[in-house]
Amino acid sequence: LAVGWGSGAVAAWATSPSSCELVQSTADCTGRWLSSIPGNLRGDTEELLLDVNTIHVLGNASLLSYHQLRHLSLTKNRLEFIEPGTFLSSQGLHVLSLADNLLFKNYSLTAAALSALPALRTLDLAGNRLTENMVSVLVWNLSSLESLSVARNIIMRLDSSVFMNLTKLLELNLEKNYIFEIDQAFEGLQRLQRLNVAYNYLPCVVEFGLTQLRVLNVSNNVIEWFLALETDDLFELEVLDLSHNRLLFFPVLPRQSKLHSLLLKDNEMSFYQRLPNGTSLADVTVQFLLIDGNSTNITTVSLWDEICHSNLSSLRLLDMSQNQVWYLPEGFLAQMPSLTHLKLNQNCLETFHLSEGDPLAMLTELDLSQNQLVELGAEVDARGVLPNLQLFNLSTNRLRALPPGLFTYTRKIATVDLSRNRVDLCPQSAVPGKVESPPCVDLRGVETLTHLSLAGCGLQGLGGHPFQGTSLMHLDLSDNHQVLSEDLEWLQDLALTLQVLFLRNISLSSTAMDFSAFNSLVRLDLSENSLTIFPTSLGALRLRSLDLRDNCLPSLPQDVVQTPLGKSLREVYLSRNPYNCCTLGWWDTLQRVEGLHVPDGQEVTCSYASHMLNPRALPEPVLRSCRWQTADLALLYLVLALPTCLTLLVAFVLIFLMLKQKLLKMVKSRCGVSSSY
Repeated sequence: LAVGWGSGAVAAWATSPSSCELVQSTADCTGRWLSSIPGNLRGDTEELLLDVNTIHVLGNASLLSYHQLRHLSLTKNRLEFIEPGTFLSSQGLHVLSLADNLLFKNYSLTAAALSALPALRTLDLAGNRLTENMVSVLVWNLSSLESLSVARNIIMRLDSSVFMNLTKLLELNLEKNYIFEIDQAFEGLQRLQRLNVAYNYLPCVVEFGLTQLRVLNVSNNVIEWFLALETDDLFELEVLDLSHNRLLFFPVLPRQSKLHSLLLKDNEMSFYQRLPNGTSLADVTVQFLLIDGNSTNITTVSLWDEICHSNLSSLRLLDMSQNQVWYLPEGFLAQMPSLTHLKLNQNCLETFHLSEGDPLAMLTELDLSQNQLVELGAEVDARGVLPNLQLFNLSTNRLRALPPGLFTYTRKIATVDLSRNRVDLCPQSAVPGKVESPPCVDLRGVETLTHLSLAGCGLQGLGGHPFQGTSLMHLDLSDNHQVLSEDLEWLQDLALTLQVLFLRNISLSSTAMDFSAFNSLVRLDLSENSLTIFPTSLGALRLRSLDLRDNCLPSLPQDVVQTPLGKSLREVYLSRNPYNCCTLGWWDTLQRVEGLHVPDGQEVTCSYASHMLNPRALPEPVLRSCRWQTADLALLYLVLALPTCLTLLVAFVLIFLMLKQKLLKMVKSRCGVSSSY
């Protein structure tokens, strides 16, 4: 249970002699290695936080100085017990947190101490290795309690004696115990509104009759059946969480309730009125044998007709994802006229029919992803179909087209996910020899559409203007090989609005693609392609995020930081490219750009002599070798040739001087001319 500050006012912090931080009437002594409660704090302290210390025992004199204490937190200490007279001077205490301690050792002494708190409203006993008997003793005299947490203990079975005297309790947290049986444990809690029994081992919930309860969380158990009490009494239940269980059938809900959120995710539910082989189970019933002491009751329930007896007119959220539903019974959605969010993803649906008769006028989100849909049916010119739909997820199905005009009357549609379906977009390129074009999805003129995913749809060489009349800001074309085999002409209708473009794994190798027209782009994903040169047109964009992972880039332009791209970029992904270790000037330049983040910088490597190295820490021999490799060859040759030339010149001069007279005599004798020396 979260416990907030006693005072919301902002004030300057001060430090007490015991190293606790003080603000107004709050003393924060968290993590101070204290073995006892400081006695030198202000006497008017109302909130005392002693979490994460080493306190073993609270003695009778521990709180004598704090008569106005309202909130005491001792979470994560080593507290074994509290002496019976500890709270006699602090009987106005409202909130007490004792979570994550060792109270199981002397719980009877602690119970005696707690009984002296007539005004206690909130108590947290989570993580103390308490059994149900210990809990019963600890809370026996706490009739003022409104909120109790005994989560993360070792409670296994609950009966009516455990919480008998907690007549004012509003909230009870029992999550993460080992509870496998509950026998009328909550019948006396007439004011209980929130009950959390998640992460336990309950096999079923039958004869559920807590009419006053508003929120019930029984997720992450092993529940196979949920049966509400057969009564016409009005249940206050608003939220029911049965997710992550083993439900075989749709729960039998109260006939009259205020239920607005029903969470049934990750169960084993299906409907059995008709089976795939054509068998009908409309009249088949199930009998439950309920044994209570010496009495035995048999309850007969129809497999699905029981749903019809539940009033679901207030239901707004229905999550049935990750089940085994392959069809919806006729009239199933007719019981939910207020439904705004419907999640049926990860089921076995093969068809889904939208008609004007279904009360889906309020629906804003419909998720049918990861099914086996081959057909999405809709009445032609059905003006009342999905008028308020904003998000439509159809990804990972077997659809090849959508009903014509489906989005004509969806006046608020903003997000459509068609990824991983074998769909094509209208208008299609003319195919020689074909009279009729295959079915396609027409998105033209859907003015409200801003987010569209077409990843993995097998799109190739699109033409025409498939996005004419739209204002797309987010477009995902990933995993469509050859979708940009020619140019970006067919995307020009989005040049002014498109902000996010995913082109991951589309076999892009050409650097001639001109992105310069897309001035509104702020995020571009070009990962998992075959780029060998950085596309020059990107330099004119003002992207904030660029993904270049898994390409064939040996380097980036040295002057990229001087372009509009380099000045606007805040995030760039660069790993898994064959960078050359001897041409990393661009990398050093990027490291010096203020505000630029490379999230995968630790994964960036460069290649040198068939070895993959970290560019942040290249060995000195590699650096020396790279300096030789990148030096000016003409200058290098000049430097190498100059010593040789000088040596030869000196040798020639020396030889000339040594043989000067002999050479002159030889010339004279040959020429026969007398000369004076």
